[in-house]
Amino acid sequence: MAAIVFLTLILLISISPASADQRFIFNGFNFGDLFLDGVAEVTSDRLLRLTNDYDQQIGHAFYPNPISFKTPSNNNSSLSSFSASFVFAIISEYDDLGGHGIAFVVSPTRGLPGARPSENLGLFNESNNGKETNHIFAVELDTIQNLDLRDINRNHVGININGLMSEQSERAGYWVDGEFRNLTLISGERMQVWIEYDGLKKQINVTLAPIEIRDKPKIPLLSYRRDLSSVINDIMYIGFSSSTGSITTLHYVLAWSFNVNGEAQKINLSQLPKLPPRTKKKPSRSKLLTIGLPLVCVALALMTVLGLIYFIYRRRKFAEILEDWELEYGPQRFKYKDLYKATKGFREKEFLGFGGFGRVYKGVLPNSKIEVAVKRISHESRQGMKEFVAEIVSVGRLRHRNLVALLGYCRRKGELFLVYDYMRNGSLDAYLHEWPEITINWEQRFEIIKGVASGLFYLHEQCEKVVIHRDVKASNVLLDDEFNGRLGDFGLAKMYDRGADPRTTHVVGTLGYLAPEHIRTGRATTRTDVYAFGAFLLEVACGRRPIHPQEDSDDFILMDWVFSCWSNGNILRTADPKLGGNFEPSQLELVLKLGLLCSHSSPAVRPTMYQVLQYLQAEAPLPDLASLRWRLSGNGFFNLTPRDGDELDDFTGSVRQSSLLLDSIFR
Repeated sequence: MAAIVFLTLILLISISPASADQRFIFNGFNFGDLFLDGVAEVTSDRLLRLTNDYDQQIGHAFYPNPISFKTPSNNNSSLSSFSASFVFAIISEYDDLGGHGIAFVVSPTRGLPGARPSENLGLFNESNNGKETNHIFAVELDTIQNLDLRDINRNHVGININGLMSEQSERAGYWVDGEFRNLTLISGERMQVWIEYDGLKKQINVTLAPIEIRDKPKIPLLSYRRDLSSVINDIMYIGFSSSTGSITTLHYVLAWSFNVNGEAQKINLSQLPKLPPRTKKKPSRSKLLTIGLPLVCVALALMTVLGLIYFIYRRRKFAEILEDWELEYGPQRFKYKDLYKATKGFREKEFLGFGGFGRVYKGVLPNSKIEVAVKRISHESRQGMKEFVAEIVSVGRLRHRNLVALLGYCRRKGELFLVYDYMRNGSLDAYLHEWPEITINWEQRFEIIKGVASGLFYLHEQCEKVVIHRDVKASNVLLDDEFNGRLGDFGLAKMYDRGADPRTTHVVGTLGYLAPEHIRTGRATTRTDVYAFGAFLLEVACGRRPIHPQEDSDDFILMDWVFSCWSNGNILRTADPKLGGNFEPSQLELVLKLGLLCSHSSPAVRPTMYQVLQYLQAEAPLPDLASLRWRLSGNGFFNLTPRDGDELDDFTGSVRQSSLLLDSIFR
């Protein structure tokens, strides 16, 4: 009998800690209750404060012991039910702005190493966001709208699995008596959240309500069916994560309960710790007279001085020097002050991307309300600035339906600002390579190709002077409201008189689009633009960049691959898989062969842009490539492009080797 009692005691001792870890409740917190990370802390008022008065911070608070989410009665593919409830409050320094919110999280680790602040909510970073290996389940209370993450607004609740993009989300609020009532997460008011997972129904319910609603609403805010067995492991940790961005916000948790295979214990709302006051008390009348009045006078004097300093600072900040040589450009010169206002001070929210040695911002001109794109470029040479502006203004006078209109420029100190028409649909590069869920069909691509060819033909042969673009590529092809292709970014363009020698001696442009003779001599001509246009044709048809680095082998060269497939009689194999076979085979074959012809290593063999337009518009037959390569064996059909760090001699040697290899194939 004694032995049985002893064994029973041993069993109870071994089971009780694990059982306790499956269920707990905190009505306020004490030091040592939680594992804290980042700036998270437990205050003297027994509040869990996840963030403080500093921006760009992360705070984590986890229950210190692991939780077993699978019991012996479950099989390996099932998961226990669980329930959590907590009371929180978010206090921002502004009434209508906050950032970035709180997330309840189930994680395989006690903490989230490598996580980033701001929109990452302290959960993920740029490298692991969205990966199934994260094994993270979270419910976010998000107070910032991030369009890249498809947030519905800046005041919502979302269910997140392994990434920042919510599986399902809804604006913050609750249901009562069949009516939906909104809540503001950053109001500073205390609110309660219930998170429940039904292991049998594979359903997640999330409910939100102010603490005045003492009982959980019958209708959940979110209800989402998803089996979490593959997401949540047997042993996991639970807790909270929060982060701030550019606006300091205090994120508090006042109470927390949790249970596995049962409903979380009800939080005693009458025992909640008190939040700190949001505003200070007004001073008494006597202090107002004895202290307040002198302070007001000093403050007024100080404000007057500061106002004068600010006025002088503003004048200097927007000061511009207009030199004599700029007077002839007249209305094409914008005021820096107007561009500063248009882009809201060149703030990051208006940032569109990088292009041609500068950052590009979206703006709305204050007087005309015209949407523009403003490129900001540094330029150190005073004499070089004069020549550059003259070149840019000359290009800005060009007008064609397939060119992005350069509206003018602004020069200030060592910076140059170029003002373009704003293209709402962005660059073609993004649709080809960055947005796999969005596809431009073949008809649109073919029209874009013809449009860019028309724009280049205008630059090369229809202008008063010859204009060499020098940076033809997909990222410089912008799409207007009707998805017409427009060639933009003339920051590298050169203009010269017809019949004159283009005196360019510097190699500029982008690897993969650079003609071999341009790399060797530094001289850019209309034929080097044609070479880049050939690389562009292959990129649009194949959906691949001209050069793609590979980890285990040499870089992938698009021209080599297309040429190989053409040599084997299967050139249509290179079509972009995103097209799904929906294309006109004869048109696609024409574009691919024309891309190879334009990318020929010999400039003399490349067609002019007038001939290119004739081929694309079926006004002239494309030359027989097989006959061309027989006549030009020994030169090679096209050349490899150098990788970063390659010496020029090594690159020239690779060209010769490529030519010898092609000769052996042709013979």
